[in-house]
Amino acid sequence: MKVALVRPSYHTHIVSPPLGMGYVASALNHAGHEARIIDGLNQDLNDGRIIEKVQEFGAQLAGIYCMSAYFLRAVELTQKLHAAGIRVMMGGTQPTFLPEFTMQKSGVDFIVSGEAEETVVELASALEKGIEVEGIPGVYTGPGKKFFPRDKVVDLDKIPFPDWEQIDPRTYKKAPHGGLIRHFPYAPITSTRGCPYRCTFCASPKFSQKQITFRSPENVVAEIELLADKYGVKEIHFEDDNFTLKRSHAEGVCRLLIEKNIKVVWACPNGVRADKVDLELLRLMKKAGCYYLAFGIESGNQKILDTVIKDTTLEKIETAVRLADQVGIMTQGFFIFGLPGETEQTIEQTIEFAKRIPLTRAQFLVLDVMPGTALWDELRFDEKVDWTKNSYHEITWTPPTVKRESLEQAAPRAFKAFYFRPRQAWSILKYMRPEQIPFIIQRVLDYGLLKLPGKKTGTALPAQALNDSP
Repeated sequence: MKVALVRPSYHTHIVSPPLGMGYVASALNHAGHEARIIDGLNQDLNDGRIIEKVQEFGAQLAGIYCMSAYFLRAVELTQKLHAAGIRVMMGGTQPTFLPEFTMQKSGVDFIVSGEAEETVVELASALEKGIEVEGIPGVYTGPGKKFFPRDKVVDLDKIPFPDWEQIDPRTYKKAPHGGLIRHFPYAPITSTRGCPYRCTFCASPKFSQKQITFRSPENVVAEIELLADKYGVKEIHFEDDNFTLKRSHAEGVCRLLIEKNIKVVWACPNGVRADKVDLELLRLMKKAGCYYLAFGIESGNQKILDTVIKDTTLEKIETAVRLADQVGIMTQGFFIFGLPGETEQTIEQTIEFAKRIPLTRAQFLVLDVMPGTALWDELRFDEKVDWTKNSYHEITWTPPTVKRESLEQAAPRAFKAFYFRPRQAWSILKYMRPEQIPFIIQRVLDYGLLKLPGKKTGTALPAQALNDSP
């Protein structure tokens, strides 16, 4: 069966090879189907051109990976694909957590819930044979119909590498996760899946059922070798939620990189747990090629960290940042304004904490309450979410403890306070390339550091698609 895997063009300043689509394409091809990846985001394709490519391929089924940040774009594309007579499946966090709502708003034919590789292969095979798809684990076909969740993949080594031929790192724009990096081409990979923690603002624990699974270090390094040798990749980005959670796993990857003398540098731009690194491990990571780590810090106020069940302390976070700085690894901190309990005072505490510890870079965002998070359920957010908001940049919820005006100004103030210092400004300037300037400008606009008259960064859903309440 011919299956087109599609990513729509949407508002973002990160354009990275889509790992999820790469994995699903490989799974389909290994099972005897034919998968084609059409990356509208990287290729600047409008919906009309995407549909032309789907039709030129002769796809019998189209698949869209959908996150809440561009849900409206996925809805628009689904409706246009249907108008062209093409069946559509949708996977990702948004449809996994809100299957009925997603199906109602988009009219999508099938929703793939959770990890997709095995589910999509079984769905494609059933459609090809003309047999019933209702009841396939992981496939949602509508309210009142049979749905069985699919068990998590336990042995990740059995999953084929992503289809790197179709998401060739050399063909991607210089707009990576993390922004400014050392080397191109780069490639994102994951060595683990899942998160066992309980942070109330994050959907990853629910998506992974609070479990984490690991690829073997040998399997991970084999993929890095492939990327370096065949595609000329010079930098690897581990997009794991918890690369260092199991010490033996992180050590195993590092030791193999050293043993095989693989000439790549690497980073963890998605963040690692501050309480899961120490001096010995950081030194090993540095020796193996690590030059940059991000930490999910969230707030400079301990009470807020406790409220969102971060399960760590400011003291542990500061220790980890100082140790990484000591061994010569660049660090970035992720901060979120607008978490429950936020006040004008805690905003100031967060800005001062970010400045006091030796972070090289920092990212300051406002809370977006997302499907699949504990906060979504607690706030009954399905009744009041505004899908037109620019995720993490426009306010979707204001805690009763802080003024909206203060929250709107928090991130721009924090960015200016943090980066208007020599070391931090230099960390940006020394990695900047001319071809990245458009993406840097987009970041500046998104973070509210510069406002253009009439500038609207959110995407709008056609009015007819929003007529019914969720």
